[in-house]
Parts: sequence; C-alpha cells; structure tokens
Amino acid sequence: MSDFPRLRPSQEAILAYTGGKMGIAAVPGAGKTWTLSHLAANLIKKYHLGIDQEVLIVTLVNSAVDNFSQRITEFTAKFGLLPGTGYRVRTLHGLAHDIVRERPELAGLDDTFQIIDERESNLIRQDIARHWLTTHGGEINAYLDPEIDEFQLGKLRSDKLPDLVQDIALQFIRIAKDRQLTPDALQARLETLPAPLPLAAMGCEMYAAYQRALAYRGGVDFDDLIRLALLALQRDPALLARLQERWQFILEDEAQDSSHLQEEILATLSSAQGNWVRVGDPNQAIYETFTTASPTFLREFLSRKDVQARALPESGRSARPIIELANRLIEWSQNEHPIIEVRGALSLPWILPTAPGDPQPNPPDEECNIHLSHRKFTPQEEINEVAENLKKWLPYHPESTVAVLVPRNQRGFELVDELKKRGIDFVDSLLAASKSTRLSAGTIGAILRALALPNSSPRLAEAFQAWTACIHRQENDQEETRRIEKGVHLIRSNRWVEDYLYPLTGKEWLERAGGSLDDPVLYHLLERFRSQMQRWQAATLLPVDQLVLTLSQDLFTEPAEIAVAHKLAGALRRAALTNPSWQLPELSEEMTTIARNERRFIGFDQEDTGFDPNKYRGRVVIATVHKAKGLEWDRVYLMSVNNYDFPSGMPYDTYISEKWFVRGRLNLPAEALEQLRIALSNDNYEWYQESLATQNARLDYVRERLRLLFVGITRARKELIITWNTGRDNPREVKCQPAVPLVALQNYLENRSR
Repeated sequence: MSDFPRLRPSQEAILAYTGGKMGIAAVPGAGKTWTLSHLAANLIKKYHLGIDQEVLIVTLVNSAVDNFSQRITEFTAKFGLLPGTGYRVRTLHGLAHDIVRERPELAGLDDTFQIIDERESNLIRQDIARHWLTTHGGEINAYLDPEIDEFQLGKLRSDKLPDLVQDIALQFIRIAKDRQLTPDALQARLETLPAPLPLAAMGCEMYAAYQRALAYRGGVDFDDLIRLALLALQRDPALLARLQERWQFILEDEAQDSSHLQEEILATLSSAQGNWVRVGDPNQAIYETFTTASPTFLREFLSRKDVQARALPESGRSARPIIELANRLIEWSQNEHPIIEVRGALSLPWILPTAPGDPQPNPPDEECNIHLSHRKFTPQEEINEVAENLKKWLPYHPESTVAVLVPRNQRGFELVDELKKRGIDFVDSLLAASKSTRLSAGTIGAILRALALPNSSPRLAEAFQAWTACIHRQENDQEETRRIEKGVHLIRSNRWVEDYLYPLTGKEWLERAGGSLDDPVLYHLLERFRSQMQRWQAATLLPVDQLVLTLSQDLFTEPAEIAVAHKLAGALRRAALTNPSWQLPELSEEMTTIARNERRFIGFDQEDTGFDPNKYRGRVVIATVHKAKGLEWDRVYLMSVNNYDFPSGMPYDTYISEKWFVRGRLNLPAEALEQLRIALSNDNYEWYQESLATQNARLDYVRERLRLLFVGITRARKELIITWNTGRDNPREVKCQPAVPLVALQNYLENRSR
C-alpha cells in the first residue's frame, strides 16, 4: 500500500467493506471519487471476478464517467490487474441504455429505436403547448389575474403563456414517467374521479400528444429510457438474473440526486447479492426543482437498519475559516431559520479540516479572505463592482484560479458583456446555452450526410442550415433567421444539385436564383457555402477521421467544439476499423446516432466533457452555481444572493415559479403535479386544495436554495466574496433585500471578529 497516499480513518473504514449495503455521507472536498474508485479496485482484486463479471459504478454525468474510469484504471494497475477490466462506469442513462439494448422488444421497441435529445424534446413540447393554447385558450383564463385587460392578454398569449404551458407539460410528463404511468392509464384514472381536475387533464392531454410525437419519430426520450429499463427487468427474470450475475457489486455516486426510478433499478439489480454502496451529500442536492431527484432517498437509506452508515467528513479543499462559515450555515439553518419547516434542509456531518500530515492539507488560514458585502447594489452596480474588483486582482494573481458564480444564466451573460468592455479574459463554457456552445456532432453529422448522398437537395439544405448556424453566432436575430430559412427553402426546392454546386454554362442555378433573391447577403452566403461544399467533397477521399478534422477546422473556433470534434473523429475511425465494409453513408449514420444523443453516454455531450479549473489560471470562469458543483477555485465570487434568487419563505419574498399574471401567485406546475397526486391517491377522503401545492413548492424551493448557497460557499479554497442586489427595475416587483441566510452569516462574522 506504499504506492497510495496515507488513508484517513474514515477512508479506511469504507475500504474495509466486504459486502452488503453501505451508505456514505460525504462532505464537499472529501475525496469521494478517489475513495469510491479505490473501493472498486479493492473489490476487483479481492473477489477475482469472473470474465463476465463486473463492479458497476453509476454516477451523474459523463465527465464523472471518464474520471472514475481513469482513477480505477490507475488503482488496478498498481494492483497488477489488467487495465479496463472488471468494472463498468455508467451514468444512469447509460446504464438504462445498456439494459434496454439487451432486449429492446421487452420495452416494446425494435432494434433501430432512436433516442430523442433534449433539444428535440423541447421543440416537441413547444409545439404541443402552442397547439393546446390554440384549442383550449379559454381554459387557462380561469387561472389568470382577473385585472389583466384584453391588450395584456393578447401579449401573454404570444409571449408568456406558451412558456408556462410548456413548463407544466415538462414537469407533468417527467413525474408521470417517473411513476411509470402511461397516458392511457392516467386518462382512465381521471375518468373515474368524482370531479374534474383541470390541470391534471391538461397535463395528461399534452403527455399523450408528446408520446405520439415520439412514436412518430420512432424514438424515446431520456425519461422513457429509464422507465423502460426497469420495465425490461420486471418483465424478464432471465435478463435480471443475467445482469445480477454480471454486476456483483453496485457503487452509486452522487446518490443525493437519485430519483424514484433510479433507486428502484439499482435496488432491483442488487437484490440478489445485496451488495450496494451509495455515496453522496444530501447538502448538495440542488436539482430537485428541475428533475425527479430528491435527497430523501439517500437520507432514508442511511437510516435503515440493514445499511452500514459511514461518513467522509474531512475535507482539504477550503481554508478553515471557509469551512467554519459553511458549518455555521448548517447550524443556523437547523436551529435558527425563521421557517421551522425548512430547518432540515441541511444536515450533518460537519465539515472537518484535515489532520496534520494529511496528503491534501487545507490552505493556510493566513491566505484566507472572506468578504460578505453589506452594500446595496443595483443589478448593474453589482456587475460593475465585481468586474472592477477582478480587473484589480487578476494582474497580481496570474497563477490563481477564480470563478464568478451566478444563480441564473442570464446574470452570467450580463457579466460577460461587462468583462468584454473592460478587456478581461473570461471563460463562459459553463453557462448553459452560452454563445460559444455548439452541437458539434449535429453540425458535422449534417454535412457528412450531405457528402454521403451528394445529389440530395434536402440533405444539402440541412448542411446549409448547420453551416450557417456555425458562422452566424448572433442569437434572436429575426432578420438573419428569415434569411437562412429562405436559403434552406431555395436549396431544398432545387431538383438538380449539380446545377448549384458544379454548374455548366447556361445552367448556373445560383445566377438564376440570384435574380429573384433581391438579397445580396443571402446570395453571398449561398456562394460561400457552394465553395465550402466543393472543398469538402474533394476531402471525401481522406480517411473518415481526417475528413471530420478537416470539417472541424473550417467550422469551429471554440476549444470545446474542437475537442469534441477530435473525439468524434476518433470514434468514427474506430467504427471504420471495426466495420471495414462501411463507407461514408454508414459512417454518416453513425455520426447521426451520436448527434441524436444515443452515444451521449460515452462522453459526447459537450456539457459533460469535463472541466478543469486549473487549465484556466489567471482567467475568470463564469458559471451558474449548479454547473460549479464538483469544482473548486482559489477565489470565488457569489453574486445576487438576495431574497429573490435565494428566498427564505418570508412574507415579502418572491419566487421565480410564481408568475405575476397568474391569480393568487399560484405555481401552476406545482398545482398540476398536486392534481396528479390526488388523481392517483387511494384515500377517498382526500381531495385537491388549491394553493396548498404552491405553499409546499415554496418550502421545497427554500430548502434547495439553502443547499445551493452551501454549494457556492464550498467551491472556494482561499477567498470568498458574496454580494447582493436590489433586483430588476420592475414596478410590479418589490425591491429585493439581502437573503436571510446571508444576513445571518454577516452577523456571525461580525460577532466572531469582536
């Protein structure tokens, strides 16, 4: 064991595991990935797994898959074992994909089923929401503020209501699938009720329309994949027995984000041997609002009598004053939070600093700086203050890592604009839908399909659309969108592709089309695209990986896009070597599979390709707090810690899910889910009470935002700066105040310094 760093007592207790159920509560920075990887290698070595047997590790995102695989390989190499054998690391979606692919017919699928990605799912729901509003427009009026006039109502129908209805559809469908309900079964249940539940009926109708749209495409979404994986295990005892024999031990990472279906799948798979280890931090459960995840599952598991409860309480990430601040937030929330119902949002164990001689010591106290601002900023003043502070600090700390964490993407984009004005170098790839984010696989796939069938006008039109999306990065430019749509239509309607790409005298399609375009910008675009396609068609003589790299050189400028293109090139090269008979048509279809996210589970989701803060020393990383989870920086700014972004259940708080145009500030998605719950209840004396779900949703959100603040604080190694602002300049909104927990922490620091 001399090749390994000295183990902490808590790690020794975990690595002594030999079987059964074990639950581990791990604090931020405790080294849970290292410990779980070490445990996996120990089990592979100790139990001499058969050639078809594995330790199964289930984690949250693809970047963690890569991290675990690398760590376990390092451990097994030190043990003298063959690398890459004896274990399998998967996200839940990846595991579900493996299970369904074993016997797709059990899930009612054929071998060619497709996985619909989030983007296409969103587009489907958008269409369904708008159609529902068109056909049921009057029904939503019952939930609107009665003081809204006809002019406001008209604007709402074109602007706000489609987004609200789509949000109801998203959450309703997701929960219905987590409960393994089909639209038909749910509709039959609704018809037996003594009185109507209009929001549940609305959700059920959109759910049915959504599933029909998926069926039309011959696909399933990610929620279906998980549901169908469990269905396959339940329907085929032989399949279940085979997988139980294959996966002798199941190790679950990030278990605080487990869902009902995830718990059922892993409990089912581990039921034969009973070897199930779950590790997570309930205090870092920050996805409850957006998903079916809940920390309740891990907390209940840790309290079971048949579970060995362990903890990883030591953390070398942060300096002691930052650890003490995080612990104070736990203590305050448990004992002093003004809303008693949310005092269980944060739980023990306390974060402990490492002992002397630990291989990962805490940063020295003298290097620590904590500043919790009392100053009342407007939103723009807060941005100016942070940007100015960064400009002064960066020149003196070129080797340090620094991040600005924001509660929402839009706030990050506003900061990006200010940093650009000041010439401050930044990284914004952790902002969802940032301007630098592109779907590399989809773009390359569209062009490869056009190259594989060079006489197809529809494929050439798709390639044009993908190419223009890369070269025109402006967002919400309606004129540019119309121009591109016109170009797509022109190319698609041209029967003879060669007249455009390689025209003969008298057959210059572009010249003829140009006469009716009356748009020199579009003419120039079509001319440029023709030149690019000619270059790319000449490159089809290259091996497929070199062809992909040629395309990426012409298409992409962002490092993340180029990195994904290199992974794609390697994947297609392996596919070509594995299938020597494949030509460009087959390889382009493989790229289509990747673009549709069926290969998302092996690391091609751009958002999950991993992020290493140490690669961006001296540059400002801008991220949402959600995206920052699992990462750390020397200096961290937390912005917008006010009572809008971090409400505490006080009477003056406002909530993002409660729209100003809905009567009584009802949270309609929450009300729809409550009606769904009532519809499924077997209690004859229980019935729907309007606004009760809204009140409960507020409490759930307060709990989650407390945990989000905890996550933000624990990203900092040496320095932490927290600011707040008064909110948007909107006459409908009350000016924001500092978040209640921020005030409590300010008082704590002031009392400690006296």
